[in-house]
Amino acid sequence: MSAAATATTTAQPPVGVSNLPNQRYKIANERGGSFTLMVCGESGLGKTTFINTLFQTTLKHQDAQQRRYTPIKKTVDIDIIRAILEEKNFSLRVNVIDTPGFGDNVNNNKAWQPLIDFIDDQHDSYMRQEQQPYRKVKFDLRVHAVLYFIKPTGHGLKPLDIETMKRLSTRANLIPVIAKSDTLTAQELQVFKSRIRQVIEAQEIRIFTPPLETGSVKDDESPDSPAMEHARQLIESMPFAVVGSENKYDNGQGTPVVARQYPWGLVEIENDSHCDFRKLRGLLLRTYLLDLILTTEELHYETYRRLRLEGGNSEDPNLPVKAPARKLSHNPKYKEEENALKKYFTDQVKAEEQRFRQWEQNIVNERIRLNGDLEDIQSKVKKLEEQVRNLQLKKR
Repeated sequence: MSAAATATTTAQPPVGVSNLPNQRYKIANERGGSFTLMVCGESGLGKTTFINTLFQTTLKHQDAQQRRYTPIKKTVDIDIIRAILEEKNFSLRVNVIDTPGFGDNVNNNKAWQPLIDFIDDQHDSYMRQEQQPYRKVKFDLRVHAVLYFIKPTGHGLKPLDIETMKRLSTRANLIPVIAKSDTLTAQELQVFKSRIRQVIEAQEIRIFTPPLETGSVKDDESPDSPAMEHARQLIESMPFAVVGSENKYDNGQGTPVVARQYPWGLVEIENDSHCDFRKLRGLLLRTYLLDLILTTEELHYETYRRLRLEGGNSEDPNLPVKAPARKLSHNPKYKEEENALKKYFTDQVKAEEQRFRQWEQNIVNERIRLNGDLEDIQSKVKKLEEQVRNLQLKKR
């Protein structure tokens, strides 16, 4: 009987619930997306060039010449770059957190603290906005991915790198990157990658890896599907060896390609045999962008929120235990924004006070005018009464 019922149901026209993905696609396409990327590492590793190469546009101008003659005053100088990228009628709001000069000072004790404070501060800011009565519009600057640039020494990770990556991995999706990989030979690069992977595993540093479980792909895909194979290739390529460049050169076949030019030839940025730049860009912007956003929302932010509400009862010392202190005011970028907001608030208050005084003066003027009109009317009434009395006396 159940088989007959199943056959009857199957023969009927579809209900229409399968159209829900199309509706979600339309809503997402209208709203657009938001993605926040943080890059950190020592100065001179090509972070600014990588940012411009990644988004195929100049988001940040080079300031290496300026920094060369400028003394280092702070361990980290956080800079926020905001842009809107449009592709096929879909807009993506991009926030790039650049941290030039990380770990450049002689004393790098707790050099990672400004990075940790920034990430915690964004989680705390978003949580406070969720607790407000009106939550329709929220300012979200939570970091979805952290690219940690590793210096291509060929030896391994420094203690500062290990400690910083440990703390960053508990708060955001950490992706290690070997900068300027063209300075190493192919064999040296493979050995360097192997050493970094061994240290990451030994130190239990959590890095973002593409999901391999079959539940993350379509039901009809097998473990040997192209999507699963692509995920395995990305995992095997970590840490990604990248090369950045904003210049185009002829590859010898009449085709201009983004590359770095050397006397012996070209290092093509988007050639998988030369570097892993294309794989990293695919992971960040093409294949696993939504995974990075959802992981930040469902794992890192929820962990922070739970620890805050529980009062910081965590066995991991690297996790946040209390509300982050507002330590960002020393940054000239934030100080400038703070002064601009204070000036805007002061101007708004002055404008409202001026408008109130003008309104009060208008009321006083209107009252004076009305009192004058009333006195005129009362004077006319008295004159008319006097005339009536005179007329009455003449009749007698």
